Amino acid sequence: MKRNLLRASCAILPLAIASAHANTGAAHDPDEDTIVVTATPLDKTAGELLAPVSVLDGDELRRQARESLGETLRREPGVSTTFFGPGASRPIIRGLGGDRVRTLTNGIGTIDAAAASPDHATPIEPALAETIEVVRGTGLLRYGSSAAGGVVNVLDGRIPQEVPEGGVDAAVSAGYSTVDEGTFVSGAVQAAIAKLGNHDLVISLQGSRRDADDYEIPGFAESEAFMEAEEEEEHDEGDEHGDEHGDEEAEGILENSFLETSTYAAGLSLVGDRSFLGFSVQQVSSEYGIPAGHGHGHGEEEEEHGDEHGEEEEGGVTLDLEQTRYDINGRLEFGGFIQAANLFAGYADYEHTEFEPDGEAGTVFSNEGYEIRIEAVQATIGGWSGASGIQLRSRDFSAVGEEAFVPETETEQFGIFTFQEVENGPLLLEAALRYEHNEQSRAPADEFLVIAGEPAIVEAIPVIEERTFDTFSGSAGARFQLSETVSVNAQLFRTERAPVTEELFSGGPHLATQSFDIGNQDLDIEEAVGLEFGLRFAGENASVRANIFRTDYDGFIYQRNTGLGGGAILAFEGEDDPEELEEFGELTVLQFDQADAIFTGFEIEASANLGTTGPISWSGDIVADYVEAKLDEADASGNAQLPQIPPFGVIAGIEADMAQLSLRAEVEHNAEADEVSRFELPTEAFTMTNLYADYQLTERVTLSVAGLNLTDEEARLHTSFLKDQVPLPGRNFRFSVQVSY
Repeated sequence: MKRNLLRASCAILPLAIASAHANTGAAHDPDEDTIVVTATPLDKTAGELLAPVSVLDGDELRRQARESLGETLRREPGVSTTFFGPGASRPIIRGLGGDRVRTLTNGIGTIDAAAASPDHATPIEPALAETIEVVRGTGLLRYGSSAAGGVVNVLDGRIPQEVPEGGVDAAVSAGYSTVDEGTFVSGAVQAAIAKLGNHDLVISLQGSRRDADDYEIPGFAESEAFMEAEEEEEHDEGDEHGDEHGDEEAEGILENSFLETSTYAAGLSLVGDRSFLGFSVQQVSSEYGIPAGHGHGHGEEEEEHGDEHGEEEEGGVTLDLEQTRYDINGRLEFGGFIQAANLFAGYADYEHTEFEPDGEAGTVFSNEGYEIRIEAVQATIGGWSGASGIQLRSRDFSAVGEEAFVPETETEQFGIFTFQEVENGPLLLEAALRYEHNEQSRAPADEFLVIAGEPAIVEAIPVIEERTFDTFSGSAGARFQLSETVSVNAQLFRTERAPVTEELFSGGPHLATQSFDIGNQDLDIEEAVGLEFGLRFAGENASVRANIFRTDYDGFIYQRNTGLGGGAILAFEGEDDPEELEEFGELTVLQFDQADAIFTGFEIEASANLGTTGPISWSGDIVADYVEAKLDEADASGNAQLPQIPPFGVIAGIEADMAQLSLRAEVEHNAEADEVSRFELPTEAFTMTNLYADYQLTERVTLSVAGLNLTDEEARLHTSFLKDQVPLPGRNFRFSVQVSY
């Protein structure tokens, strides 16, 4: 199966290049000429960068925007998502997620609890974004050595950096979706309100509201493989209620998948010809359900109140999220050797409460932190340019409640970095270095649990309350312009990543992932050495971008499924009551561990014009990606596959553009994930068909209609912890209107 996929996908590249050369009227890839602010502090377009970059803006962003950041980006090359329903979906890049993908808003981290667990939402509203940039690969050291997978930067104009043309810039959007009876409305305005000498005072106001009910699904919430596994387990245990199980399954509606969220922000900037300095405040409130009924963990209550518990189960666990955030952003141009200085600073107070099915407050997660980055940009002298900077990050994180799986922790981080490049004719050389100091401390405790051996044995050891890490990372790359339209590039990197709080200090029931998580306080620094090659064709008629990569990890940190049950763990925590041990008895025990691993993969993008028919211009595009991730050495069962790795995926589309009307049809295919880790179920392939239509009613008003998953295909993402209980939405018709001024 895998060989066939590789042969088919590798065939895409020469076909795409041949198509690009054959067509003479294709549209030039707009990303190539877009200034990208995430990858480098220098003014570079996507076509001038070594790192592979995707840029979503304008009509494309409006078309792809969904309820969450992960779902908005899922169709970009190399990107998948954790998908925990509409409320929580975080990007995965090249098979890497969590802390290995830095999620930024206007250049500063989101300062939330999203990296701690896939059921925790990222407080970003895609409907308010002006541009979303995705930088793939480990060579990006500007934001920290932890960004092994890449960086996602959401730019929303909250802090104005220039005076709006005509003095005012405003936009309002509203929409409705049938699959969840969902509604959304968003609006943003920037206006120059005063003149202060040679500077303008510019104000920014933003707001959005989104409401959605439980969404419709094509069939059962649980996958066929999952139901078969449950039936087999019940048969082995002699469960008297096995025959009733099928009747209880949710069908047609994914229960507890509702979402209510609102975002409000205001900003004020002083803008000059060569500088700006601004401040903003943002408030995010969100309430959403966690599908798959995580309230089932309370076994004692289930035995005594079976009927009542079943009723409460339908309600499910809900999360109530609040974040208040303050940001400062500025740039001052000098004109000397240090051409400019950039300032990015953010502080946030984040909290969310997880409510049990009976409405009682359960675990409360909070994160108070700040991040500051200051950069000095060099003037270009003799083809040599660059930038250097410092970065400070602080995080005070806590989880309080019976189901808190992470203790109270504090993290302090200091980093210093430099990025240099020299260009000589067709050759561009780049190099980057970063040093980072990381301190992590946890609340005192009597003992820490570890799991070792095969079969697994649980042991209690003394607690290590503080860990300190010093990491050094570097990258080097080159691009050679073979012709006006074709270039090749290569990038070599060696990075070091310090383990994060959850990897070090976890220890408790984690109902969102239906697991009992145990950290590893003895984890070492994770080292990675990688090589990436790229090919780009960017002509007036067509474009092709292709990348192939390999990364070798020394001490890759991952969650290993031990095969144990949660009751055994509680026994080692001094719980003497056997009934108490039943409370988390069905949870899978996951232990953070380290092993050498290899990630390999590719991404291909191509677009070409297909000609004209009267007033209609036709164009087509295709995106394909694949990643393979395996341990160097197989475990005791002979399995070397890492869990939740996305399978081969491809999206092909065709567009018809007329004077006021634009139509697009696309087919999205995800291959079967049949190479799985130990205790992981395979995921079936799926193919979705989507249609989009945009009508320019007036110069300022656009009407849009989309038909998503038109064949009502049952689709599950292998990268989701809950993929066997939480399918993607079924057939959906979406209507929206945008008014700009």
